[in-house]
Amino acid sequence: QVQLVESGGGFVQAGGSLRLSCSASGRTFSNLHRGWFRQAPGKEREFVAAISVSGGNTYYADSVKGRFTISRDNAKNTVYLQMNSLKPEDTAVYYCAASTYWFSGNPHSYDYWGQGTQVTVSS
Repeated sequence: QVQLVESGGGFVQAGGSLRLSCSASGRTFSNLHRGWFRQAPGKEREFVAAISVSGGNTYYADSVKGRFTISRDNAKNTVYLQMNSLKPEDTAVYYCAASTYWFSGNPHSYDYWGQGTQVTVSS
């Protein structure tokens, strides 16, 4: 079993930055693909970014490409999401997730989920 805990959310003005962190415990973190998703009120959960086991491959939603960066530190069992040039439409609860088999943007590919952290961007 894997436990994921997100941190780093908060309130920021448009154009600002935040860095989310997601720590993992419970099993070998380095063997899991990792992803970030988000869900705004009244909307479905959507893919944000993913990173492969080695960290050598990353994948982003078009809406965040060039503004967000996903990274991981396997020694610290942590994955990060650096968010720059934030926009009001980035406001959502952000979830980290872990996948045993798939490097994917499909939420159904992920086996483990955190509880989420709120990000609010004001205009």
